[in-house]
Amino acid sequence: MMLTRFDAIIIGAGPAGSTAAILLARAGWSVALVEKQRFPRRKVCGECLAASNLPLLDALGIGAAFGASAGPDLRRVALMQGERVVMANLPPAEHSRHAWGRALGRETLDTLLLEEARASGATVLQPWSVQALDGNTGDHRCNIRAVGSDQEVTLHAPILIAAHGSWEHLPSTRAARRLDRRPGDLFAFKANFHGSTLPEGLLPVLSFKGGYGGMVVADHGVTTLACCVREDKLEACRREAPGLSAGEVVEAYLKRECRGVAEAFDTAQREGAWLASGPIDPGIRLHRSDTVFRIGNASGEAHPIIGEGMSIAMQSAWLLCAQLLGPVVQRGSVLSCATWQHGVRQRYAAEWRRHFAPRLRLAATFAHLAMRPDAASPLLALLSRWPSLLTHGARWGGKVHCAPNPSTVAWLASGSGAKPSPTPH
Repeated sequence: MMLTRFDAIIIGAGPAGSTAAILLARAGWSVALVEKQRFPRRKVCGECLAASNLPLLDALGIGAAFGASAGPDLRRVALMQGERVVMANLPPAEHSRHAWGRALGRETLDTLLLEEARASGATVLQPWSVQALDGNTGDHRCNIRAVGSDQEVTLHAPILIAAHGSWEHLPSTRAARRLDRRPGDLFAFKANFHGSTLPEGLLPVLSFKGGYGGMVVADHGVTTLACCVREDKLEACRREAPGLSAGEVVEAYLKRECRGVAEAFDTAQREGAWLASGPIDPGIRLHRSDTVFRIGNASGEAHPIIGEGMSIAMQSAWLLCAQLLGPVVQRGSVLSCATWQHGVRQRYAAEWRRHFAPRLRLAATFAHLAMRPDAASPLLALLSRWPSLLTHGARWGGKVHCAPNPSTVAWLASGSGAKPSPTPH
């Protein structure tokens, strides 16, 4: 008979959801982790992990596996716009073993985290999809259905954590989001290639009219090309190339608009089809009226131009778990207490905004400039003269800063329940 009562239900087993499941299960909580997709699976989301996250992977128990599989150290950044390319050094993180970020396919990273959640004691329900949510703070009911069958189960828990993707809305908001479409909506595309000539360790940012993108060499020498394109620009390009898929149209447009893309993929072979999803919905999603806890893209999303989506996903899970688990929480009636949950949400939201809101604002500024090359020309001229500004931009974007401090990371990873005195960042 399936267990249906838990201390916490987590919806979504990506980096945010699996991280939270690992930390809570290690602390002795009963956790249900609900994921509608089968793993391993490719995903449109980025594959770069900034150096600031690598100590977190060590603490979660998958650092060695990540290190054995991930692509080369990312040491250089570039801005590519039309015929122009500006390059600079990425800032190193101040860590004895993890100075540089690396890239790993989501099909591998997500599977590593999910299996660690299972090994830590979380109940993994996969593939199951959420059909309906009911109840309120302290008494949540989550109706789920096994994908491909009529089997349905209702889970009960005082704590509900939303960790789903930005376009995988909960049942209560799905219909409204489908109707809310605008010409300026950004759609995300990604494809993998073999045989590209993109230098290893280089992280280019692409700027072109109506969108932005990036490239990176990840595991097994696979090069990922990803971008976001406005819907009106996409439709215009498709009218010029009838018969081609949206992904093929995007690939041709990127090669036409960015010399760096054309050169890197001149003789490369695409692996599989282009992936597409969206529209993306950048912004903060934490609300005072929330009765659920939100992490990852369910809590807020930055424009992918700064490549901080994975950082925000993982680090937001650590911030939430630090509030849920400390001071030491005796499970039982306190988890159902609305006043206690409200306090946790308020403290978590304050920490979230302090660490991540500046990244979202910076990403929005960069994104809107990148999509308007004519308006960005003065900035590109400035970068051409002082490339080190790209280095500073990467630092301001959070590449070397981790939201949870080392003592909090050590405490949560141990699962001991004894919270140490805070230490400064």
